[in-house]
Amino acid sequence: MIRILVVDDSAFMRKVVTDLIAKMPGTELAGIARNGQAAVDFVKADSELDLVLMDVEMPLLNGLEALKQIKQFSSVPVVMLSALTNQEVTIEALESGATDFVEKPTNIMAIKDDWIREFFAKIKAASRQQRRSLSRRREVVAPNPNNGQVKSSLELRRNLKAVVIGSSTGGPRALLHLITALPARLSVPVIIVQHMPKGFTKTFAERMDAEAKPKVSEASDGMLLQNEVYLAPGDYHMVIKDGRLYLNQEPKMHGTRPAVDPLFNSAAAYYGGNLVGIILTGMGKDGAEGMGEILAKGGYTIAQDKDSCVVFGMPRSAIEKGVVNEVLSLDQIRVKLEELVR
Repeated sequence: MIRILVVDDSAFMRKVVTDLIAKMPGTELAGIARNGQAAVDFVKADSELDLVLMDVEMPLLNGLEALKQIKQFSSVPVVMLSALTNQEVTIEALESGATDFVEKPTNIMAIKDDWIREFFAKIKAASRQQRRSLSRRREVVAPNPNNGQVKSSLELRRNLKAVVIGSSTGGPRALLHLITALPARLSVPVIIVQHMPKGFTKTFAERMDAEAKPKVSEASDGMLLQNEVYLAPGDYHMVIKDGRLYLNQEPKMHGTRPAVDPLFNSAAAYYGGNLVGIILTGMGKDGAEGMGEILAKGGYTIAQDKDSCVVFGMPRSAIEKGVVNEVLSLDQIRVKLEELVR
């Protein structure tokens, strides 16, 4: 049973969230808190807590400051409940250790089924992170599941034309870790899909641009690819054609838009064997098909390892599909990526 603490100063929002938890099999309400300080106190007193759902803006102690305090003494996953107006604080919360965030519905009186499905999926994924952290020592992942030739960065650089990266839950913090290691001048474009709603991607791109040496931009339709870093905007799939990035609003894939597979598939078709694909932490199986396309066209594929993932869903799917050349920790990917693009 997943025991959840709900933290929100709005009585109405607390009612909405607790009613949803009551309808979700395998979950139970551990308690409620009306501000960040009460949340910190609750987590200190309850060592059996599995998950915290916490609002960003609250009196006495806001969600961001409460998160930072909780992370000083507890590994319990925290999922932020964020309004569109709290983009910058939400991105900072992800940097500070929040597992994920759920954007509050724009019309609280008419919550859509898509929002409820996302809410349930993120709770399940975050709670799996807690259970895995208690048992990960007993689990082993093959270091090179594809049994293909592991290539050095020097060998890959010879004909490299681009790097594509896909991520979901836990991705913002992982991406910041990678991008801040890159040099100011890149030898190839680095093109990213991160599962994130519209509006938040622009803020996240600006955050990466401020902290990284190379230029980082949220992609726009028809944008000419240069040796920079590009992030797909929320609510749009992104594909590569004729050296440009194109956006579309075709149906969601794997329940999300943007999805990783459209980018990876189109990149494989355009760059052929001169491409490296990297799949990072995230729930579900998005990216596995695209990793297969990259491998089939002669490209090289890397997956993040289980121990350094927040959620091992997307890398696991690619590994189990047999389309991964190399499994590396996030720190190892950071080193390899910097070597590839310098």
